[in-house]
Amino acid sequence: MYNYIKALHIVFIVTWFAGMFYIVRLFIYNTEAGEKGEPEKSILQKQFTVMIKRLWFGITWPSAVLTLVFGPLVWLQLGVLPGWLLIKLFFVAGLYAYHFSLHAIYKQQMNGVFKYSSQKLRIWNEVATIFLVAIVMLATVKQNMSVVWGLAGLIGFVIVLMSAIKIYKIIRDKKKP
Repeated sequence: MYNYIKALHIVFIVTWFAGMFYIVRLFIYNTEAGEKGEPEKSILQKQFTVMIKRLWFGITWPSAVLTLVFGPLVWLQLGVLPGWLLIKLFFVAGLYAYHFSLHAIYKQQMNGVFKYSSQKLRIWNEVATIFLVAIVMLATVKQNMSVVWGLAGLIGFVIVLMSAIKIYKIIRDKKKP
C-alpha cells in the first residue's frame, strides 16, 4: 500500500508543479496581451482568462490539495520523522506560500488588474524551479546531503538562474524594434 500512496503523492506533485509553471507563463502572456491594440488585446485576454481559470481550478489547485493529502500519508507509513524531512517540509511550506501568492496574482488578473510586468513575472516563475530543486534533492539525497553544501549548491543554482534571466532580457531587448 505504501508504494501506491507514494506513487500518487509523486503524481500530484508533478501535476501541481506543471500547473504552477504554466500558470505564470499564462500570466505573462495575459499581461503582454494588454500591450496589444484592439481587437487583438480583447481576444487574447478573453482566451487567456479561460485558459488560466481552467488550469488553476482544474489542475493546479486539485493537485496542491491531493499532494497535501498523500504527503503526510507517505511519512506516516515511515513511522519516523527524519531530520532531512523536516528541512524538506520547510521548503514545502514555502512552496504552498508561493502557491498562495500565485492565487493572489490569479485574482488580480481575473479582475483586470496587472500589477506586475512580464519581466517580474518571469522572475517569479523561476521561484517554483528553486523549490523543485531543493525539494527533489532533499527527497532523493536525504541524510547524505551536507546542509552547508546543499545550501551552497542551492545559492549557486539561484545565481545561475537569475543570471540566465538577466541575459535573456538583454537579448530580448536587443531584438525589439
